[in-house]
Amino acid sequence: MAAVAVHQFAQCITCHAWSPDHSMVAFCPNNNEVHIYKLVNDKWEKVHVLQKHDQIVSGIDWSGKSNRIVSVSHDRNSYVWNREGPEWVPTLVILRLNRAALCVRWSPKENKFAVGSGAKTVCVCYYEQENNWWVSKVIRKKHDSSVTSVAWHPNNILLATTSTDGKCRVFSTFIKGVDTRESKTGSSSDPKFGEQIVQLDLSSSWAFGVKWSPSGNTLAYVGHNSMIYFVDDIGPSPLAQNVAFRNLPLRDVEKMVIGVGFDCNPMVFAADKSGLWSFIRFLGERKESLSGPKSGSQFSEAFGKLYGQAKHGLSNDTVEPSKIQGAVHDNCINCIALLNKKGSQTKRFSTSGMDGKVVIWDLGNQQDLKEYL
Repeated sequence: MAAVAVHQFAQCITCHAWSPDHSMVAFCPNNNEVHIYKLVNDKWEKVHVLQKHDQIVSGIDWSGKSNRIVSVSHDRNSYVWNREGPEWVPTLVILRLNRAALCVRWSPKENKFAVGSGAKTVCVCYYEQENNWWVSKVIRKKHDSSVTSVAWHPNNILLATTSTDGKCRVFSTFIKGVDTRESKTGSSSDPKFGEQIVQLDLSSSWAFGVKWSPSGNTLAYVGHNSMIYFVDDIGPSPLAQNVAFRNLPLRDVEKMVIGVGFDCNPMVFAADKSGLWSFIRFLGERKESLSGPKSGSQFSEAFGKLYGQAKHGLSNDTVEPSKIQGAVHDNCINCIALLNKKGSQTKRFSTSGMDGKVVIWDLGNQQDLKEYL
């Protein structure tokens, strides 16, 4: 099995991120706090609790070079946390949002970060040393609904977004005085901040979880219609493929491509030598439930579920155990993060979900997947 470690940190986790050396993990236990755990003598111990937000923390990212944590929340605020001695000190971020902040990602050079929001905007934030705060430039009037995910191109300029309007878009985020001309796209007509490079209207439903390939040549994102989309040659004439699957929708993707979502089980997608993408298999074990016969009316099945919830104190959001028995996660996976150290050949990543678990997966011990790594 690909899962090498399972840690039950809380009843529910909304998002998580790892420290640069992977010795600490930061996550939100579905409230207004960020908890930081450290691995001490093979045991995870809570070492910090970051308390500044007033509502649920919806996004966390931990920078790999500068060792800073950025957090965003439904309270419309964002903070950058710097380690000063034994404490984490927050720095104010000026977002100017009138709706919830939903997602956040550091840029590759870590001199900027992007925040997607329910206000149909994207805030690109950078540091002003003279005022000791982070200010933002806002991409407005481009999205028709909430921005669910953001992803930086390796060139530190292009930014991909997905939205509940079903579209994936790519923007320029060049900021004078912050970015250098060497980091631009190299085209003769350099795009200005907020200029839309391309709009992909491939999904007929909400769009989530966008990621760039390491080369920046391919873009992948998922739709709520149980489809995943792959786009090459981002520009005026992009080349697009889509893969449909009969399982529950995905929420996020990672490189290779690993998709996670409502099926509680990471899904592996890969391209063959001709560049055609397809679904390979699930990473976790999937076992059919032996709890009872499959025959029976829909009424009796629904009544049994309702009776079980009342008897055991389960909420209506609880996933039926019969659907996910044998899987590592017991509920929707809503976050995925790479665990590869620079120069390392290991292929590891972590997932967290509504069941409160953080699971570490290793692709290196999966013989049938080595040809795709």
